[in-house]
Amino acid sequence: MKNKRDTEFLTQSFIAHRGLHNINENIPENTLKAFKNAIKNNYAIELDVHILKDGNVIVFHDKTLFRMTGVNKKIKDMNYDEIKCLKLKNTSENIPLLKEVLKLVAGKVPLIIELKSSNKVGTLEKEVMKLLENYNGKFAIKSFNPFSLLYIKKYFPEVIRGQLSSDFKNKNFSIIKKIIYSKMPFNFITKPDFISYDIKAFPNKRIAKLRKNIIIIGWTVRSIDDLKYAKKYCDNFIFEKVDINLVKNYL
Repeated sequence: MKNKRDTEFLTQSFIAHRGLHNINENIPENTLKAFKNAIKNNYAIELDVHILKDGNVIVFHDKTLFRMTGVNKKIKDMNYDEIKCLKLKNTSENIPLLKEVLKLVAGKVPLIIELKSSNKVGTLEKEVMKLLENYNGKFAIKSFNPFSLLYIKKYFPEVIRGQLSSDFKNKNFSIIKKIIYSKMPFNFITKPDFISYDIKAFPNKRIAKLRKNIIIIGWTVRSIDDLKYAKKYCDNFIFEKVDINLVKNYL
């Protein structure tokens, strides 16, 4: 694990959202095929991780399997043996284990790992860090949940960590949750190395002020217009569904 407070990698290449995926080419999100494609194009990789009932850590975004597999079950209630043969979006791709992804990437490009925890804080975090203990590559951990970041800061202080945020105006959250997620009141304790902010919530005066002292990574750029807009407000961005050659023109 080589993450000794080096944050330069966060801005050295654009970041492929859930890998460089394109369902029209039978490359679903968060798959080994999508990650191979990102490596081939020399993009950093953003991915999502969940922990299963049996303790295995998988790379998958949603809380349920339905959107990607058609199976209407919650991730947290499944064991790996129950999902390992499921196909994603009618392709030949499966849901990968995080350890498989780490073996594939092997430090070729940086990883931005989003924690999708639905358990007690520490359960997913601990298992992810076990898998990363001997990983020889650059990576960062990010989460919407500041208590996940606090766990990482306390037990793995050398790890680069990022706070995810937005304005959450259209989210059906409680007032308290909206305040915690949008205002980031725990930043003074968690001390994130970067903030990953929703480009739809720009401009934001507070984020502009924070940018003087912290890296801002925008999510998610899905067009060249998005890209041009995001460049005004952030130091790097996470992208998908944008023509590769057009993106490279902005490097």
